[in-house]
Amino acid sequence: MKTPYEILGEDGVQNLCNAFYEIMDEEETVKVLRAMHAADLEPMKTKLFEYLSGWMGGPQLYSQHYGTVCMTTPHKPYRIGPKERDQWLLCMDKALERIGASSKLKTMLKDPMFRVADAVKNHHCSEHTPKNDNLIATG
Repeated sequence: MKTPYEILGEDGVQNLCNAFYEIMDEEETVKVLRAMHAADLEPMKTKLFEYLSGWMGGPQLYSQHYGTVCMTTPHKPYRIGPKERDQWLLCMDKALERIGASSKLKTMLKDPMFRVADAVKNHHCSEHTPKNDNLIATG
């Protein structure tokens, strides 16, 4: 069985990453996710490509550059709940569609992509509750 990297090739993985961030820029329903990123998405396209290259069975570019493939640490400063996870997955689903990925490849990636996105989640809810300094306890 071929790996996703073998199916897509280097150019296909790069196209996927480009499409992912293009969709993030275009899609109104992922504004919260887009706001977590800098105005210039080019560095993120490169990092995602390097990560997905190895994750999909190709060259381990991300670990060669950064020494680790731990995704929780770089995402720690951001509040990532179910809504943000699902927005990321929506961008990835649409990117796979945009590059013409086969249904077989989409099925192959569906559960593993969810696991990656869910592992980065660091909050159980997406809604930020404003702090009330006058509130001593709730319940």
